[in-house]
Amino acid sequence: MSKKIKFDNKVVIVTGVSSGIGRMVAEKFAQRGCHVYGTVRNITTAQPIPGVSFVEMDVRDDASIQRGIQSIIDETNRIDVLVNNAGMMMLGAVEETSLTEAASLFDTNVFGILRTSKAVLPFMRAQNFGRIINISSVLGFLPVPYLGLYAASKHAVEGLSESLDHEVRQFGIRVVLVEPAFTKTNLDANSPQAVALIAAYDNERGNASKAINKSVSNAPEPDGVADTIIDAAFGPWKMRHQPKGRAALLNKLRRFLPASLVDSSLRKDFGLG
Repeated sequence: MSKKIKFDNKVVIVTGVSSGIGRMVAEKFAQRGCHVYGTVRNITTAQPIPGVSFVEMDVRDDASIQRGIQSIIDETNRIDVLVNNAGMMMLGAVEETSLTEAASLFDTNVFGILRTSKAVLPFMRAQNFGRIINISSVLGFLPVPYLGLYAASKHAVEGLSESLDHEVRQFGIRVVLVEPAFTKTNLDANSPQAVALIAAYDNERGNASKAINKSVSNAPEPDGVADTIIDAAFGPWKMRHQPKGRAALLNKLRRFLPASLVDSSLRKDFGLG
């Protein structure tokens, strides 16, 4: 069993801290005495977070990541925890989503995680310790209509994370997945639509969009997800963590209910015929 990690003076990197889950979890890490570095794409417009140092970094850019990670190493000489939180969402039928739009989504949600993980792993291997927390989603195990490419990206994150954990545990490094349900953040509420919409999908896409907006408006604030990320970083290792509430419930339903019941319930929730 992996040893339990202590909070004090640990160096933590959280990507995408401008708002939402990233901002909340960076603040909570800082409150626990960690040295926290939060990545933002533009430092000049980022709102300060108490106890968090900003690092300008774009997870879609290799050179930007290398500069950012090296600047942290120059200051601290170690990295204990990486939280891969930066991500994007897209609403649209699979047929409506262009390859360019799909590539952009995967570039952030999947290759962004790959880039940052590859950047920190040499340092974690050298110190023989580290934990990488990848923020997935319940859509990583329970796909929903009209978020097909987002769900596909989160399935990719899940496969990547499990494989990576097998490879790096020999170096004292563990990889963890956190799988939130809808959370009250700008990621869910302001997700863009595919540009080339097809009229045949208008009715069901509209119903799905309303269901998503309703879920977001009724969703909890990011506190619970942030607490789950803290536990994933500093508690005994386990591969998957779902925040209490809807995410944990959906995980149980997916595992124990017949697939036909899950399917019909999902279609009803999204207003599909």
